[in-house]
Amino acid sequence: MAGEITETGELYSPYVGLVYMFNLIVGTGALTIPKAFATAGWLVSLVLLVFLGFMSFVTTTFVLEAMAAANALLRWKRMGSRKEEDEDDSSTASDSDVLVQDTYERAEKQPILSVQRRGSSNLYEITDRVEMGQMASMFFNKVGVNLFYFCIIIYLYGDLAIYATAVPFSLMQVTCVTSNDSCGVEVDTKYNDTDPCWGPIRRVDAYRIYLAVFTVFLGPFTFFDVQKTKYLQILNSLMRWIAFTIMIVLALVRIGHGQGEGHPPLANLAGIQNLFGVCVYSFMCQHSLPSLITPVSSKRHLRQLVFLDYVLILAFYGLLSFTAIFCFRGDSLLDMYTLNFARCDVVSLATVRFFLGLFPVFTISTNFPIIAVTLRNNWKTLFHREGGTYPWVVDHVVFPTITLLPPVVVAFCTHDLVSLVGITGSYAGTGIQYIVPAFLVYHCRKGTELAFGYGTVNKHRSPFRHTFWVGFVLLWAFSCLFFVTANIILNETKL
Repeated sequence: MAGEITETGELYSPYVGLVYMFNLIVGTGALTIPKAFATAGWLVSLVLLVFLGFMSFVTTTFVLEAMAAANALLRWKRMGSRKEEDEDDSSTASDSDVLVQDTYERAEKQPILSVQRRGSSNLYEITDRVEMGQMASMFFNKVGVNLFYFCIIIYLYGDLAIYATAVPFSLMQVTCVTSNDSCGVEVDTKYNDTDPCWGPIRRVDAYRIYLAVFTVFLGPFTFFDVQKTKYLQILNSLMRWIAFTIMIVLALVRIGHGQGEGHPPLANLAGIQNLFGVCVYSFMCQHSLPSLITPVSSKRHLRQLVFLDYVLILAFYGLLSFTAIFCFRGDSLLDMYTLNFARCDVVSLATVRFFLGLFPVFTISTNFPIIAVTLRNNWKTLFHREGGTYPWVVDHVVFPTITLLPPVVVAFCTHDLVSLVGITGSYAGTGIQYIVPAFLVYHCRKGTELAFGYGTVNKHRSPFRHTFWVGFVLLWAFSCLFFVTANIILNETKL
């Protein structure tokens, strides 16, 4: 879910922005929600899903307010630079002009730091694309900036590990079939990694073969620059909606015909840890908001559209999860929900079966290089020093290697997708979705008050403007980190 959303400088209507935001949030994490729902119980899952959706909306409004404040401060500095230019007619180009031009040239190289400029008469109008990294540089001290980059890097590593696991896992599940798999027989078999796949080749061996092929074909893109095009995004969105619609309809048909096998519990506290991480991961959008919101042509009703988006996403997650847990038994739900429809006893049409089974392969494979390049560029930014350059070997070999190697090693060691999503969401996701936005909005308010006084009003300020909400978000975030960690330790000591 971390990547560029639009091409540079491209404007679109608010409703197109609403669709883009929906597509950004509803990604790979949505496919892991059904199993987490079934494990934690439907009532606990529903309550937690709604609450985490609300908390994500709160921090989204924090990021929007910080974006507007950053735009105001940048615009104020440019106004001061113009005054100095008017007083000094001999100067033909100011340092700020050079800085803005340099920013243009680095926009694609450093997606977390890029700033894009458009004119506006309103001080708090969001016209410059100021990414979270630059906002951190504007409002945090050096330690805060380094902690931000550490958090975003860990999150992107988790993203890559999830992607590197999902593709070979899906391929293994689809291609490792036995002679007992037939459309006329109910399949209740639970496979182990040591079960045979093709002759002497075990399932875990097939998984690792697919992982190696995935790494060989997509890993080299880490050493180059790639970007997501509009047409690739349209294709991904189309495939995603076809897949989700088919799954929901098929589940409803099975339930309507009395073939629903699910009897989910009301609550199971043991499953809350993974459910929390999965839900946080599935509502993640804060890191991409500048790329998504800045190109919206009219931001008059921006907050209302964002709220509508969250309501629609909550409804969609609820529909997907409830149809899943009542259609399939909890112990038969797979980490990737699409794979439950890859069996011919569930879907008789082979084309639909293979489309759903291989759906994560197509969509994730196109996102992996983009996330990898984003992570590589953030490593470069973290260690960059003003005026310095990296040696060729460090720039073209070391940074790509440290980007690619850790997630592949994690994927080699485990293919437990729900745990990977849960851990990524619980730790790095908590930092990006809760802690960073809370500190950003707190310090941006202090910065604008210091620069402009109390007379100016941020037109995009959050409705949760009281300091209580900042404290509540931080308290919630640190409490979650404590309880998730304690739960993991307790579970490990039981083993």
